[in-house]
Amino acid sequence: MRPVQRFGLGLVLSLVMLVVQGGVPRDPGNFFDQTLGDFREELETARQSGKKAVLIMFEMDECPFCHRMKQTVLNQPEIQDYFKQHFLVLSVDIEGDVEITDFKGDVTTEKDFAFKGNRVRATPVFAFFDLNGDPIKGARYTGATKGPEEFRWFGEYVVDEVFREMSFTRYKRARLQTQ
Repeated sequence: MRPVQRFGLGLVLSLVMLVVQGGVPRDPGNFFDQTLGDFREELETARQSGKKAVLIMFEMDECPFCHRMKQTVLNQPEIQDYFKQHFLVLSVDIEGDVEITDFKGDVTTEKDFAFKGNRVRATPVFAFFDLNGDPIKGARYTGATKGPEEFRWFGEYVVDEVFREMSFTRYKRARLQTQ
């Protein structure tokens, strides 16, 4: 087989795998909702839109794990669609000097909201907040997930309110046993 034919076959097989696995990856930026930095207003938007919670990804530019999540998980169509359906999704730069209004109405910077307000010390951190702006106990994940399936389980953990009954680690273990 000539190199050009081999390349063409590989490309076709790659495209078939993308379709089988849920489609062509999207821009990871589509995962996040736009915000003007007033998180109190975002809570109202989430309530009016029938969302279950607000998800914040605490990240920083140089973080390889944040980059990996964006390129392998947050760009997946099924992940974007599921999270857009159930949550308002925001991003906070833990080194950012941009002024925001937090869920309580206090003006602060992104980095102070992350570090002082939410004790974020590593990235990425995915944290769910209820529609009153309070952190959902047990619904916080530090680091990169193993892949899209585990990240979706994290969303389902909140949608189905399993956090009221068990830790996410136990929930994952139970899900793995049923596969």
